[in-house]
Amino acid sequence: MDMIKRPRRLRGGETIRKMIRETRMDKSSLIYPMFVQEGIGREDEIPSMPGQFRYTLDRLPYELERLAKAGVGSVMLFGIPDHKDEIASQAYAQDGIVQRALQVGKEKFPELYYITDVCLCEYTSHGHCGMLCGHEVENDSTLDLLAKTALSHVQAGADMVAPSDMMDGRVLAIRNMLDKNGHKETPIMSYAVKYASAFYGPFREAADSAPAFGDRKSYQMDPHNSREGVKEALLDVDEGADIIMVKPAMSYLDMITKVKEVTNVPVAAYSVSGEYAMVKAAAQKGWIDEERIMCEMAVSTYRAGAQIYLTYYAKELAKCMDEGRIG
Repeated sequence: MDMIKRPRRLRGGETIRKMIRETRMDKSSLIYPMFVQEGIGREDEIPSMPGQFRYTLDRLPYELERLAKAGVGSVMLFGIPDHKDEIASQAYAQDGIVQRALQVGKEKFPELYYITDVCLCEYTSHGHCGMLCGHEVENDSTLDLLAKTALSHVQAGADMVAPSDMMDGRVLAIRNMLDKNGHKETPIMSYAVKYASAFYGPFREAADSAPAFGDRKSYQMDPHNSREGVKEALLDVDEGADIIMVKPAMSYLDMITKVKEVTNVPVAAYSVSGEYAMVKAAAQKGWIDEERIMCEMAVSTYRAGAQIYLTYYAKELAKCMDEGRIG
């Protein structure tokens, strides 16, 4: 049989494979999540996330320097306060942990791009992402505190804010607050399509943010639903979101594609703590090739349509890109 079409012709060597590659990545699209904590002289490794640490402010510049040298230009800051209360007062305090971390980062490494997670779960005594009425998370009374938190971050030096709480209307509340206070040019990256996922377990240890009772299913999305995710994305774009995020990444690649197809804003995806922890655990057992798995996970996320990738492997991926093993 004579065959005219032979797809293998374009797989015969590394040069041709790279030439016709459909998915291309760049270090500028990587964002590295970081945890900052109170105290002095501490880099506390997170037990369920080997290689990830909580940094005190005096140790933060050393990690920022490592990121800058790796070519990772953007960070996402999560704060772990010493004091928590029912109104999450440290989330929007001028001297809050994230606010001071921004000041340190901007002073030491002003060339880096600083994004802040805007949520209340790390700061509330009950661990939920909003204000409570009994055991119910109250949507509307939470919005003002989220907007105040976002404003305090921008005033402290944040280049972008990223609300992750999943309250209805929070993007509009934040947009109005920022605009009213002269920050019309500050972009919002919304965790618009955030599922109530079991993949968040290690993060809750890292950020000390596990809910004291119940779960977050009344505000985070049901993993069974996809059309609902499209609705959430479109609502947030209408409210002023400049970038839409899908979280988690690995189990929701279909949602990345769907959101990419229906919106006209950049799409981000967060490869979350559980994804990282599973790869690390299997690699420590010698069951997988950690680097190849890490790269394959990243490629699949970009192939699905993400333009921005939040990952705890940002430094390692940057090195692989530099060395031509991924890109």
